[in-house]
Amino acid sequence: MNHPILQLLVRWSVLALGVTIATKLITGIHCDDVGTLVVVVLLLSLFNAVLKPLLVLFTLPFIVLSLGLGMLLINAFLFMLVGRMVEGFRVESFWAALGGALIVSVTNIVISRLIGRKPRPPRTGTRPPAKRDDVIDI
Repeated sequence: MNHPILQLLVRWSVLALGVTIATKLITGIHCDDVGTLVVVVLLLSLFNAVLKPLLVLFTLPFIVLSLGLGMLLINAFLFMLVGRMVEGFRVESFWAALGGALIVSVTNIVISRLIGRKPRPPRTGTRPPAKRDDVIDI
């Protein structure tokens, strides 16, 4: 999975899964149809690429003092912003946005861990011969 387009499609799929789970579990988040979901995923991806780094930069002291919980607030803010911009995707309150952001984050972490693991090479029990260099390179 080294191709950039494939990586982008996987990221969008994981984000779409997270948003879908959030709409099913959080009562204050509603998405009308699949077309709306695609627009939500594209906007969230754009905001995560453009707005989120700027927000993190400006709120870095708060993020450090809150031990990273400020990142969840930034994600909730972006979730609410997309809810206000996309017709057919409703986020009714800040708490719903916070819950949705938490579910999307957890989904992203879990799926990334499942996908990102590389198999270990089998152990043969023999070690490669040690390389002896008596010369110090400067």
